[in-house]
Amino acid sequence: MKTYTKKELISKLKLISKMGWIENKRHGNVGGIGNTIEDLLEIEENNLPLPNAGEWELKTQRKNTTSLTTLFHMEPSPRAMKFVPQILLLNYGWKHNEAGLKYPKSELSFRQTISCKSRTDRGFGIEIDNNDKKILLSFDSNEVSEKHTIWLDYIKNSVGLEELNPQPYWGFNDLIHKAGTKLTNCFYVIAEVKKENSIEFYSYTDIYMCENLDIEYFVKTISDGNILIDFDARTGHNHGTKFRLKTGKLTSLYKKITKI
Repeated sequence: MKTYTKKELISKLKLISKMGWIENKRHGNVGGIGNTIEDLLEIEENNLPLPNAGEWELKTQRKNTTSLTTLFHMEPSPRAMKFVPQILLLNYGWKHNEAGLKYPKSELSFRQTISCKSRTDRGFGIEIDNNDKKILLSFDSNEVSEKHTIWLDYIKNSVGLEELNPQPYWGFNDLIHKAGTKLTNCFYVIAEVKKENSIEFYSYTDIYMCENLDIEYFVKTISDGNILIDFDARTGHNHGTKFRLKTGKLTSLYKKITKI
């Protein structure tokens, strides 16, 4: 496998950026943007051969996509309570769309993508407690849409309409530790995409060197509504709680950004 110093890698990325449209040789691969640049760098998948490789990642993204990027999976605290499957799903879940079809009639769902900027139509939102350094999941029955009246009546008669107690949370220190396992520093590469005869081509137009992941920047990105928390649980399986980032916002997590 090819190895680089940081200076050599930057030079190679500059050359790739100047190559124009590059064919995706791995046809049908949804990760083609990342795979193609890895092939050009002659490296294994997401394994930068730098002297301090453990502190660097290669992140790629399509330009102008609306897709969210999953940063990491992390269940809320207190984790011993298994909050998502044991409390949120059982107490606040609703009938799964495929209950009685693909799944048993009793199958429940708790699937929400939650932002700090606005509440979902079931009244869930994110609050930031800077004093205790926590990101909190919150429920406000006043924010539930009229179309969920039957569900809200069920909640009222079962657990009540008060705020979640205890509130599940993610500590600032836990978040930055988790994020730091993958995102301490990264090369962030954005590519334009075109398709000819069902074959994709990429032009790596924007390359950034992102250094010094910072918890204050991370929390601000949540506060700005650019990091969302995604719950995806059903009775038969909890697919995990994900922190997901809006397109083009990766640079907002770092203290130092250098455009290559």
